[in-house]
Amino acid sequence: MASTEIYRYLLVSSQDIPLDPEGYLVNMNEWSTDVCERLAEEEGIALTVDHWEVIHVLRDFYDRFEQAPAMRPLVKAVGQALGPDKGRSIYLMKLFPGSPAKVGARLAGLPKPANCL
Repeated sequence: MASTEIYRYLLVSSQDIPLDPEGYLVNMNEWSTDVCERLAEEEGIALTVDHWEVIHVLRDFYDRFEQAPAMRPLVKAVGQALGPDKGRSIYLMKLFPGSPAKVGARLAGLPKPANCL
């Protein structure tokens, strides 16, 4: 299966945004705060300031390393950017239930982290 294969579309502001079979954006350049909010809605997440802080850390990480972080690098990056209280896996699990690295990357408009199943 090619990573650019389109599975479905996310309707955002009268625009169809293509998603891959796992629900990640096909084109990262189509990410916006509106897209993020719609993706979060699909996940059952009501975005707060805490979510946005982590989403910005994820996007900054991608800008620097050209990959979405797996869980350990995500915890470390959040800890460095937002402090030790927020740089904990339990904190990230509360914000992004299931797999914080995968869910966070999806909401941030990034590809699926390489080491996440």
